[in-house]
Amino acid sequence: MNTLKLTYFDFPGGRAEPARLALHLGGIAFEDHRFPFADFAEVRKTTPLRQVPTLHINGVQVTQSDAITRYAGRLAGLYPEDALQALLCDEVLGALEDINVKLGATFGLTGEALESARKALVTGALPLYLKWLETQLEQHGGEYLVDQRLTVADLKAFVVLRWLVSGKLDHIPADLLDTLAPKLTAYLQRIAATPAIAQYYASL
Repeated sequence: MNTLKLTYFDFPGGRAEPARLALHLGGIAFEDHRFPFADFAEVRKTTPLRQVPTLHINGVQVTQSDAITRYAGRLAGLYPEDALQALLCDEVLGALEDINVKLGATFGLTGEALESARKALVTGALPLYLKWLETQLEQHGGEYLVDQRLTVADLKAFVVLRWLVSGKLDHIPADLLDTLAPKLTAYLQRIAATPAIAQYYASL
């Protein structure tokens, strides 16, 4: 059995969270190494690309969050085996990462600059991506994004959408999904109510 150590910030979200969820849901043993933001300057010195998350597999360090998520998904049986469904899963993961990158570009901004950048996202990129995601959901049965079952595409969508409507992002309305892509609101609630996911967050 491989020895796994996942390293990321100590909060329930972000780029490591889909892999955390996949490993927990799959019953895969791993060290969930979390560190405070204050330690990031030191932690990043130990990583290949000066960023997290990283995953150590038998002592070998791997970077890139979507690659880690796919690996965790394969271990947990939450990544499609069919080539086409795997492609569709990767498409969703990539689009969700686009959202992460676009939002990430606004961090560090303050005042009017932050407000302007976030409002531009609310009227531009976010409607485009959220409506596309809603269409993907509808075209693939309405329950899950790909493969007619829970996959890491759903886990990452859950993490990103949950963040968007958390009310913790200044100038990003908490009712964004209700307004732009209401079927994603019901989808988010359904994924959150998945027993293993609900139990995971109840235990934190």
